[in-house]
Amino acid sequence: MKKRAILSIVAASAMVVGLAACSSGDSGSGDGGEGEGGLIGVAMPTKSSERWINDGDAVKSQLEEAGYEVDLQYAEDDIPVQVSQIENMITKGAVALIVASIDGTTLTNVLADAEAADIPVIAYDRLLRDTTAVSYYATFDNFLVGQQQAWTVTNGLGLTELDGTPIDGAPAGPFNVELFAGSLDDNNAFFFFDGAMDVLQPFIDAGTIVIPSGQTDIEQVATLRWDGETAQSRMEDILTSEYSGDVRVNGILSPYDGISRGIISALEGSGYTVGAEWPVISGQDAELDSVKAIVAGEQYGTIFKDTRDLAAKAVEMTTAVLAGEEPEVNNTEDYDNGEFVVPSFLLEPSIVVKDNIQEQLVDTGYWTADEIGL
Repeated sequence: MKKRAILSIVAASAMVVGLAACSSGDSGSGDGGEGEGGLIGVAMPTKSSERWINDGDAVKSQLEEAGYEVDLQYAEDDIPVQVSQIENMITKGAVALIVASIDGTTLTNVLADAEAADIPVIAYDRLLRDTTAVSYYATFDNFLVGQQQAWTVTNGLGLTELDGTPIDGAPAGPFNVELFAGSLDDNNAFFFFDGAMDVLQPFIDAGTIVIPSGQTDIEQVATLRWDGETAQSRMEDILTSEYSGDVRVNGILSPYDGISRGIISALEGSGYTVGAEWPVISGQDAELDSVKAIVAGEQYGTIFKDTRDLAAKAVEMTTAVLAGEEPEVNNTEDYDNGEFVVPSFLLEPSIVVKDNIQEQLVDTGYWTADEIGL
């Protein structure tokens, strides 16, 4: 994707390496604290999403517990900044890199530098594409995440249980549903959307679910950078063009909590109120504001991906590779990055709705009851 432009950006970014290395980032253990295991660079995409803050903190703390110095950097969704941050990590002598990319297709050159220096690279939750430099990939079962997002919607509409089991005597519909997807530069967005459509397409074919906007292709429903304001604007346009009078939207497939909150704002601005007419809205990441929205009845559910478990898996992979060992993987078929199938470990996500917030999020220590407002 736009490789010539990216090459130009990478070249230009070299001029701002020093600035980028200290912008939007949190250095690891500081100038004086050198971990006995060496320096590990951790590149995260942004602090604008609560989940990435949690991911970064979890990876950093677990690596430090394992005896490593950590250079944790956030690029605020700026590709040249992330390139520069990774370049600086290599220059500083990182023994390994853990990378959650902004755009998995844009780091080919800098990762080639890491490969040339024999620095192992672990792709964190977002697949690194078009490179042979990536050693392993730690993520969740992203196709299942998409299925669970769709089951959240179908459960809220009374069509299935949360695990997708059909409900006897389910309503015939038709239900008006609109679809949202993630950013096309994130490989996960395609897995999420494919998983969701695997669930929803039979209902669409049967006429139980209809898509009044007619927007059903991922290119039509994608949300660049997973941005909530972008999603809000698109939802407002759909409500204006397709819904008037007694025609109401009954369900919205949302792939991420930030997008869900943008959708909620659009609904409120269009006169929807929480209650019988409020649509079923899915989500992902169990961000605190969205968990509160679930309690308030604004969002029906979210997909919980425990960042502590993902961080532990990435750290386990990294330390194993540095020790000359092969880390555990459970998928060697699905994640082709354009160069080879990257050996991966897929963690299992879970669905959170109002009735199981205590069990899923409070009892596990992810959020406290006071934080959620229970």
